[in-house]
Amino acid sequence: MGCTALINSLIITPYRVVRNGAVVIEGKRVLNVGSADNTVIPNSCERIDVEGKIVAPGFIDIHLHGGGGADTMDATYEALNTISLVHASGGSTAIMPSTVSAPLEDIIRAIDAVRDAMARGVDGARILGVHIEGPFISLEQRGAHDEKFVREPSDDDIDMLVRNVDVVKRVTAAPEVRGCLELGKLLSSRGVLMSIGHSNATIDEVLQAVESGYKHVTHIYSATSMTRRIRAYRYPGVVEAAYLIDDLTVEVISDGKHLPPTLVRLVIKNKGLDKTCIVTDAMRAAGLPPGKYKLGSVEAVVDEGVAWLPDRTAFAGSIAKMNSMLRFLVEEVGITLQDAVRLATVNPAKILGIDGCKGLLAPGKDADIVVMNRDFEILLTIVEGKTVYKSKEWYY
Repeated sequence: MGCTALINSLIITPYRVVRNGAVVIEGKRVLNVGSADNTVIPNSCERIDVEGKIVAPGFIDIHLHGGGGADTMDATYEALNTISLVHASGGSTAIMPSTVSAPLEDIIRAIDAVRDAMARGVDGARILGVHIEGPFISLEQRGAHDEKFVREPSDDDIDMLVRNVDVVKRVTAAPEVRGCLELGKLLSSRGVLMSIGHSNATIDEVLQAVESGYKHVTHIYSATSMTRRIRAYRYPGVVEAAYLIDDLTVEVISDGKHLPPTLVRLVIKNKGLDKTCIVTDAMRAAGLPPGKYKLGSVEAVVDEGVAWLPDRTAFAGSIAKMNSMLRFLVEEVGITLQDAVRLATVNPAKILGIDGCKGLLAPGKDADIVVMNRDFEILLTIVEGKTVYKSKEWYY
């Protein structure tokens, strides 16, 4: 069992910041973390001097569709492996590939591919399971989802999801759609994270959703309802409900395109640093140049640093990786690096219920580690003790 020590580092655990720190890795786990003065490093350890670079837990992206030209809906091992490698280059050590609204058989193929990739293992970020986003969503809030496939959950849909809860770890649905409250009760009782998204719900419908097992809000402000008027009466929507209901956690696409810095500040101010995480919601063009691409069956155009529907009426996902989102949080939103790391690591781990092993640099946790410079460029990504990405600037 090999031993490696990253020394002379600025460690962000993220609960504390340790200068002149050392992280000791033994096998797949973190053995010790602390300052150089009080951290025991076994003589057998290979010592790597990172020369003051930032060492943090690997980022956990609980909502992404693709990257490097590959999409979850391609439903192949090769596509998922490519996605895992692309996002490892952005510092992600664990990811949750997401589907889009599609025919049942296409969703089944994507689930089977994720199961295969989890069993075989991939070369980049570890795959945590699959996120079913749609087709049980609001037509009014469908965003870039293909309206042909948006539907209420059928008996066949429900049976399929129940059969696949070993891989299906998260479902995004609109609770106001008929059948989605019952779906929430059923799947949440089997350990699936139920998330409100692409929803036109009122606050009363959100409250019913929470009572039915929904615990999270998918990309708040993006395809989520806000206060609207019906016969002069005002009805709070999903966004206001997320602020009022303490039990709900939220995710933000902090690519600097989906939301301006002011709205991201508002989310953090209202939900706090413990109930918010960031996600890329990246599509297949992540890591690639501008051009024409597809998100599932939907045509998309990548321009101005984001993916659009061809008519520019809605975004079609981001093209960001996690490190660029941290840069936006620090440089534009104005939060500390420590807090930005928290939103990308321990918070998504808690939301998924995997914080017992991931999201934190501490003895006994998985050795999921990222090394980056002060410009947020990823130099080294380690997944469970194995180096899966090394930048050209990394000289070891």
